Amino acid sequence: MAHATVLLNEAVEALQVKADGIYVDCTFGRGGHSRLILEKLGERGRLIALDKDPTAVAAGRAIEDARFQLEHSEFENLGAVLNRLGIAKVDGVLLDLGVSSPQLDDEQRGFSFRFDAPLDMRMDTSRGQTAADWLATADEGELTEVIRDYGEERFARQIARTIVAARQEREILTTKQLSDIVAQTVRTREPGKNPATRTFQAIRIYINRELEELESVLPQCVDHLKPGGRMAVISFHSLEDRMVKRFMRDMAEGDKLPKGVPIRAADVPQGRVRLIGKPVYASDEEVSANPRARSAVLRVAERL
Repeated sequence: MAHATVLLNEAVEALQVKADGIYVDCTFGRGGHSRLILEKLGERGRLIALDKDPTAVAAGRAIEDARFQLEHSEFENLGAVLNRLGIAKVDGVLLDLGVSSPQLDDEQRGFSFRFDAPLDMRMDTSRGQTAADWLATADEGELTEVIRDYGEERFARQIARTIVAARQEREILTTKQLSDIVAQTVRTREPGKNPATRTFQAIRIYINRELEELESVLPQCVDHLKPGGRMAVISFHSLEDRMVKRFMRDMAEGDKLPKGVPIRAADVPQGRVRLIGKPVYASDEEVSANPRARSAVLRVAERL
């Protein structure tokens, strides 16, 4: 399947790209958002893109543009990358979270139960432990916690117990092995949904530290935005979106004071951002053309 960038126009429009602005695409992927931002930039504009996936970085080398710079890096290193490049503030930051279609559709990456493939699941294949490595060593309690908390899986304990029993018989090295193990345990699931969906999601999020990275980068986005600069974040599941929603709300409200504290209105702590519009969802037309857009939600905030 060709990669279709979700909420492409909506996200880039939300940034209100200025011709001479500096922008950061924290999740380059296959460059859909980056290419559209470059179209809107003038000669003096600049775009910095980050991606932890070596395959995405290799694909990005095809963009030959003096205004564009692609860094092989986790987006939680946003501040460090900008500091190294001598950039104090930017006009906009974009985050398109989660796993990309090329990662899901490459069977060797081990993200999907649609293939019988090595159980890898790393977005950055140059470092870190694979899903198979983790499944071989995690105890039942840790397995339960990850599958329950990151997959929102109500059968987490039973799945963890089955994994521990299964690996005593044989190493769990492939996606099919794991999918079959979960299917033995989870007898009921929403129509059309594979029983292993939540377990695969949970392990992927854990292996790639997705929520920890998101928690780390959000404040950095605000810190590095110029006044009037915008951050646009596309989430694909409730755990991410909840974190983004709460962060933006807290940044908009500012420091909370205890009730009843006598203070002049001028001295009330002000928020650091203002929320822009309501959450944006993919249109029926986009979802029909790209079912993976179904769960996408875009939230936007502007630096005060």
